[in-house]
Order: sequence, then structure tokens, then C-alpha cells
Amino acid sequence: MALSHSSVDAEAAARLVAFGMRPKQLPARDVVYGDLVRRYGEDNAFKALTHAVAAGLGLMVLEVNQQAGAVLAATDESVFEIKMDSYARQAKIRERRETEKVLHGLIHLATAALGYPRPDDLANDTYIGRVSVEQVDAMVREAARMLDERAAAADANNDPLADAPELEQAWRAYARRPAAAATKDGRLAADTTRGMVSRALRFLADQGFLVPVSDEQGGTYRTTPRYQIQVRELAADAAFDDLLALGVVAVANDGGTLRAAASDTL
Repeated sequence: MALSHSSVDAEAAARLVAFGMRPKQLPARDVVYGDLVRRYGEDNAFKALTHAVAAGLGLMVLEVNQQAGAVLAATDESVFEIKMDSYARQAKIRERRETEKVLHGLIHLATAALGYPRPDDLANDTYIGRVSVEQVDAMVREAARMLDERAAAADANNDPLADAPELEQAWRAYARRPAAAATKDGRLAADTTRGMVSRALRFLADQGFLVPVSDEQGGTYRTTPRYQIQVRELAADAAFDDLLALGVVAVANDGGTLRAAASDTL
């Protein structure tokens, strides 16, 4: 039996959503994907249908374009939502205690802030940022130092801040950990901060948000259009603004290579 036009359209919309769930798949590499992305941009009815299909799966369409493809985000309680425990397993976090989870949250926040430290970077679709393991680690450590100084100035350095005790403890826990230590076979120890950052950046690369560039500085990556769209959503978070407001990120040159402002002192 031949499918109706509505059924064919629904199947096409579902296929576009399915492409978006393959993080490393890009329209430029697949003719069908590219055609569906073009249709999304030209056909408002198809666009609305795609959003409806995604919503039925517990997903939200953030953006669809030829550079990034279909970029999706899971809504609360969606079966596709990446819970912190799932991330912990994928990133091979040995201890999934609450503090450990918050530490990885700080790492991801710092990575996004380093990748796009200025509003113009997020608005410019051609902008490509670069981040490295050493830069992210340096940024989190410098942020921890500055926050500790603020607490000391407020005579609160021996007590967690009343409005964010877990976050206060997490910054201090990060600062207390060694940055790097080698295992017997020469690999970076998993419980060091750079070991944690390295796993986080590899996870982002697996999700199509970063692309490995070199092994310099513990591992250097470039950002992708897919990641830019995700960070635009994150930029609405107050924690993101607070981290940038500390002033620990600086642009090193006009080429878009970024560094942590603290890296010169480490």
C-alpha cells in the first residue's frame, strides 16, 4: 500500500531527527541529510512537523543548518537525556559521588567559557575556538583561587557559602587535587584534575562538539558549529556568566586561539 503524503513527510521529519542524534554525522557528508536540512529551511510545514516529531521523543530542536546539521537537546525526563550517572559511566569516572559530579560540571563550564569567551564569538557562525586540557585545568584552578580569595575577604574561608555550599566545596576540592601525576605505565592518572579534563574533552569529541587537533598542552581541540549552538543555550545560565565575570579568560591572538589567563602563572 502506498504511503500518503503526510506519512512520507512524517518519515522524512523523523529521519532528520535521527540524523541529529548521530553527533558526528554532517549534512555535507550525506546527500539525504543535506536535502532534509534544505527542506527544513525552505518548508515551514516540514519544519513544524520536525519539531513535533522531536517533541514526541522528548527532544527540542535547537538549530538546523548545513554547518551543524540538526542540533537537538533532550528535555527534562526524556529517555535521551544524558544523566550525570550515565555521563560518569561514559567518561569512566571511578567515583560517582556528588562532589565528583560537580567537579566535572565545572570542567564543562570552563570548556564552554574558554571556547567562546565573548558574546561576539557565539554570534559569529564562522568563529572557531580552541581549548586544551592544560588551559581548562588552569582556568578552573584560577577561578578556584579567586573564589577562595573572595571568601577570605568576606571572612568566610573556613565555612561554605550559605547559598551554594556544594559549589564552594567543589571549587576547593578541585584546587586540592594534583594537576598531573603519571601511572606506572606513563599514562595520566585518572584522579588528577588534568586526567578528569582529558576525559571530559574526549567525551565532548565523541558527541561531535569538539575535534582533536593535536597532542599539545595535554590535548588540544577545536570547537564545532554543533558545540557553538549548545553553548548558546548554556550562555543563558547564570553560572556561565559568573565564570566569565571572574576575568580568568583572555584571547591570546586574532587567530582565535584561546588561553586561560592564569596559564602564564602556572
